[in-house]
Amino acid sequence: MIKLSDIPSRAPKDLSKHLAKQQTKQRVDRIGELQEMLYAQQKQSVLIVLQGMDASGKDGAVSNLFEECHPVGLKVIPFKKPTEEEFAHDFLWRIHRQAPRKGMINIFLRSHYEDVLIQRVHNWIDEKHAQRRIESINAFEELLAYDNNTLILKFYLHISKEQQKKELQQRIDEEDKHWKHNSNDWRERKYWDDYRRYYEEVINSSRIPWHIIPVDQRWYRDYVMSQVLVEELEKLDLAYPPLPKE
Repeated sequence: MIKLSDIPSRAPKDLSKHLAKQQTKQRVDRIGELQEMLYAQQKQSVLIVLQGMDASGKDGAVSNLFEECHPVGLKVIPFKKPTEEEFAHDFLWRIHRQAPRKGMINIFLRSHYEDVLIQRVHNWIDEKHAQRRIESINAFEELLAYDNNTLILKFYLHISKEQQKKELQQRIDEEDKHWKHNSNDWRERKYWDDYRRYYEEVINSSRIPWHIIPVDQRWYRDYVMSQVLVEELEKLDLAYPPLPKE
């Protein structure tokens, strides 16, 4: 049973930042190589789910870890408030439409989990409805994984409340970050404990496991995530297809 309050959000003190960044660079290069083989092979797909509190560094993780990937085989989908058309369908309709086809890595910035997080925090759905949605999410992910040969990697970006405050304040203080500022992020911060509780529940009830990534130090976030990505992608037995016979 995962309890987020028991997991550090910072790097171990004995880890060298310099060496960690060197290893991360090597892994980022390797991620690019593996992604190219995945796209060339066209046999499997990868879905990466990034969830976390506001200012936990989802955009930065994508920019840093996939910079060596070919853009043709990579798609980033930032899920926001559903449109009128999306509201007219079941909650997974818009998600399923963005599932990766074979050869692709699709990255969800926020995801189907918003519908059992913010909805519960603000009491927009009752617990019975929430539990049904959690079961639907598990079934949906298993469908992709076992019926469509999709590797699903789910990352919870684990930020401390203190670090989140610093990150949100930077969006006010630093001119090049003004575009990220959203006053609603400060209002949602008041529900920190509720979000934490519901995150723990979905993490512990998931049948496809989550990776908990400490993100108070962005270099350590990249170090840990890059290790997971390389290890999991290398399990796919990727290779360039042979030259077709004439």
